[in-house]
Amino acid sequence: MMGVLNHLSTLLLLSLLHPALSHVVDKFSDVTDCEKFFLEGTTPNLPGILVGGTVQIQNRYKPICQLFKNSYRFATLYDMLNKIPVFSAYTFTGPGGKRPTNQPWMIEPQLEDKNIKEMKTQQEVKMLNNNKGIRVDHQAVDADYSATISSMDLDRGHLFPCKHAPDDATMRSTFTLTNAVPQERGFNRGRWRSIECKVRKYLVENCKNNNNKIEAYVVTGAVPSNNKLNNRVNIPYLMWTAYCCYNNKDQKNKKWMVGAYWGENIKDNGKILTLETLGALEVKLKKSYKVDVKVFHDKCPRNVNVLEDETGRNLETVEEVEPGEKRGREGSGEGSGEGSNKMARTSGELKECDEEDGCDCDCDEK
Repeated sequence: MMGVLNHLSTLLLLSLLHPALSHVVDKFSDVTDCEKFFLEGTTPNLPGILVGGTVQIQNRYKPICQLFKNSYRFATLYDMLNKIPVFSAYTFTGPGGKRPTNQPWMIEPQLEDKNIKEMKTQQEVKMLNNNKGIRVDHQAVDADYSATISSMDLDRGHLFPCKHAPDDATMRSTFTLTNAVPQERGFNRGRWRSIECKVRKYLVENCKNNNNKIEAYVVTGAVPSNNKLNNRVNIPYLMWTAYCCYNNKDQKNKKWMVGAYWGENIKDNGKILTLETLGALEVKLKKSYKVDVKVFHDKCPRNVNVLEDETGRNLETVEEVEPGEKRGREGSGEGSGEGSNKMARTSGELKECDEEDGCDCDCDEK
């Protein structure tokens, strides 16, 4: 009897440990250290894809708690049909220094039903598989981005940018192809790189928690198109990002700080990417997905304007905007909010990042 009880105790312990040992999960909430990448543990809501934290099409979309060097680094919802992420979510706690060198791109072995604990390079997967290569049907691989295949000047563009990561290990963890999409090189290294730098500076200046530590929640996503790289990997037509944090740095300025950007994944067309409200982004995504989209928890105001200078520093207090009221630059096209509320701006142009700004946010490569 004692042996049976011991056996049952072991099985119970294993069942309790299982969620922590897996990182391709049924729900992000299965892993406590993964749930923390979402404000109040609330994941984005995309009807038909993800609702209330539950994936709607289990054999297509997979929540990944991105595990690297025995720690969960960020969260990704991955589309195995299009072989690109729907979004990646992470907690910004400050930049971690110089970008890593000689970091190869990795894949997610568990998407191919391989019981390998962490993201690995294809060579590492081969070595762990008795030196036999595995068939990769559910995600992008290095060969998809080879120069002989890609004639479109495409980068492997991070959703969670490595220069938003707090340390070297987390920066390296962003180099997984489940966190990357085919991104037009000029857009990736130009306008998109600029807003990654701009957001990073803004969060450092304006997002402080009750312990006076930098803390912000960021979600970055990609909307698929009808075009494919190597007849396998979807080339998204739209990139978007949004942030939300509570600014507790002093008694006068305690407030929620929110903002969003989006841009078409095309060569530079002369349009700048303007700072938008969270509500404007959700309207834009509703037009793309044909359903109501919710990026963040209700604590994040949908219609909040923040005046800022070109370095991303807050100039005025947050003010609520009445529905239908417009602020800032008018016009249509990229970053225009499609007629929704505008973020007021004091500078007419989005400044490009350069070495003089100390703003090296480009970790992507061909």
